[in-house]
Amino acid sequence: MHPMLNTAIKAARRAGTIINRASLDLEHLSIARKGPKDYVTEVDRAAEEAIIEVLSEAYPDHGFIGEESGVRPPLEPRGDGEPEYQWVIDPLDGTTNFIHGFPAYAISIALLHRGQTVHAVIFDTNRNEIFSASRGGGAFLNDRRVRVSGLTRYHDALIGAHVPDSGAGVKSTSPFADMLGECAAVRRVGATVLDLAYVACGRLDGFCAVNLKPWDLAAGSLLVTEAGGLVADFDGEQTWKETGNVLAATPKIFTQMLAHMQD
Repeated sequence: MHPMLNTAIKAARRAGTIINRASLDLEHLSIARKGPKDYVTEVDRAAEEAIIEVLSEAYPDHGFIGEESGVRPPLEPRGDGEPEYQWVIDPLDGTTNFIHGFPAYAISIALLHRGQTVHAVIFDTNRNEIFSASRGGGAFLNDRRVRVSGLTRYHDALIGAHVPDSGAGVKSTSPFADMLGECAAVRRVGATVLDLAYVACGRLDGFCAVNLKPWDLAAGSLLVTEAGGLVADFDGEQTWKETGNVLAATPKIFTQMLAHMQD
């Protein structure tokens, strides 16, 4: 395992300890609202600080992009421009699930080298599952290499979806409404990083989303591609990093999802 990936796993486990401890005392949790249906807790902030502390100690010349703290320069910057390496952190994806005691949330850490994701870790603290990937090195669940599913028929596919403000189901105004009506079933986990990790290991056959943020996508997208899947926007292009609109799936399911979107 690459030393940087190993350090990221160490940081994720440190944050996981904070999250697991807090999950035992949810009634005393301090919760704030960042926006409509968008929550943050002191656990999110404490977990992010713990991750940054571990990574900064090992790599003081690396920068950070955190969901809670935003862009942070390196402790020991080198040169005048952007740092060569940046860590992208979502300390607790699925905060709404977490504050309700619903066990579907995870930590996401990705390392960018000159803008390209080279290492990724997603830690499901409830199941003690570490999903990891290094560019060119494959994707893993704990110590086992994983691949996307071998499913070929979209009508048989289990698809994950992230559709903001869709209440109990997927509204007819969703860009995915027709497409999702054609698959076997839809799951809305409420934690995008787990959706992408599940595509990578074959638990989901595909995933679709709108308006995601860099910390939602950085680690999970590498997991999917290293597991043999495809990630693109609704036109099959690579603008998803900028738009946050994304399809991710096994290649044969991806092709059928893309055709539905274009129809």
